Amino acid sequence: MAQRNGLHIVMFPWLAFGHMIPFLDLSKELAKRGHLISFISTPRNIERLPKLPPNLSPLIDFVKLTLPSVANLPEGAEATSDVPLDKSQYLKYAFDGLEGSFDCFLETSSPDVIIHDFAHHWLPPLAAKRGVPCVFFCLFSASVITYFGSPWLRLAGEDTRKDLEDFTVPPKWIPSPSNLAFRLYELLKFSDSFSNGNNSGISAIDRYYSVALGSTFVIVRSCEEIEGDYLRIVREKLFRVPVIPIGLLPPSSEDENKDDGEWANIKKWLDKQREGSVVYIAFGSEAAVSREDMHEVALGLELSGFPFFWALKRPAGSNVDTLSMLPSGFESRTQGQGTICLGWVPQRRILEHPSVGVFVTHCGWNSVIEGIALGCPLVLLPLSLDQPLVARLLLSKNIGVEIPRDERDGSFTRESVAKSLRLIIVDKEGELHKATAREMKEVFGDKARHDRYIDDFDQYLRTNHGRAS
Repeated sequence: MAQRNGLHIVMFPWLAFGHMIPFLDLSKELAKRGHLISFISTPRNIERLPKLPPNLSPLIDFVKLTLPSVANLPEGAEATSDVPLDKSQYLKYAFDGLEGSFDCFLETSSPDVIIHDFAHHWLPPLAAKRGVPCVFFCLFSASVITYFGSPWLRLAGEDTRKDLEDFTVPPKWIPSPSNLAFRLYELLKFSDSFSNGNNSGISAIDRYYSVALGSTFVIVRSCEEIEGDYLRIVREKLFRVPVIPIGLLPPSSEDENKDDGEWANIKKWLDKQREGSVVYIAFGSEAAVSREDMHEVALGLELSGFPFFWALKRPAGSNVDTLSMLPSGFESRTQGQGTICLGWVPQRRILEHPSVGVFVTHCGWNSVIEGIALGCPLVLLPLSLDQPLVARLLLSKNIGVEIPRDERDGSFTRESVAKSLRLIIVDKEGELHKATAREMKEVFGDKARHDRYIDDFDQYLRTNHGRAS
């Protein structure tokens, strides 16, 4: 049983499971080291989080704040997975309504430190009023942080990017040569939701800048071994507060919900497949995939002939029958070839199974870390937000293969999907990618290495923000 001998730390993530899960993972690591954690979210989100290990539950207290109801936000929606992308601004507007209840929590709880997310532009002033230091837990990779610059650069007039075309080349503070930039079709997909306030009243980039300016220091889910060059740029050129990498928080067996019955059925199917032959496809819990793209992925799988396991999820906030997004007759034609699973799957267990030879991913940082930590070669199909930049980082390090797209509109073909899969699984060039995946597993999946990052962070907190400091 973990014993308290540390600080009282508040953890407050944004209302997305891709944010809540890393915050919970960090909470567990800090609780193992004796810190008392108050993990804040809404009631329904807390109910949907993975259960805590019994030895940590005394040190992690879930604090439920009720999300205010706002116009145009569907009833019961408390996370980005509950709403379509065009309604996420209403969720941010409702989230901003938590300011008062969070202030009441602070008044009665007296924490030592608050670790928060990008959306909390109103939190640093509240914390400053009560003398509580704020820590911004930035879930972007260090390369993405570098690309987006910093509020200090913007205030000093050193970041003059305004037009979309300015973001199609690497910024001037990244040394040449570099591939770290968006393509124009990628920017057009999300520029409005990222740069405009819309119905939330404040844009995502302004939220990000506000919390960075108001934080005592920043922590990043990254490590020197993978992104040391970008971490140096962030620390030396971009940020005016300390930036501390906390490691990658790689997955462990204790992190996954146990459903041994479902896993037994999946394992039975995987056990029948040839080693390294299965294509595993998952685009995260919230990625919006168009019907056209879904068709090309599906038909590319069919064309490849490889066995596949597809974790297919309904688009966020949609009532659409997910299977209706697939090409007509696809299920019947591939009945003996592949398996489609709707809803949650034990992804870690699937990825580490010997029959899985490639992971087709949308390049969310969480998914990338999980796949590489388990030594699985990647086929990259970035969909939105920071995912294209994560893909560029991986390609610069010869990790994975990106499905080619038309530079004008971002479209891709079933033939390019099948060719990318063949390259990894059967072509001679694939041996290089498999070797790289094994090599990267030694960095991404080294639990002891990443535990040392948490140990260093633990020591930093105790030294600089303990009650006696």
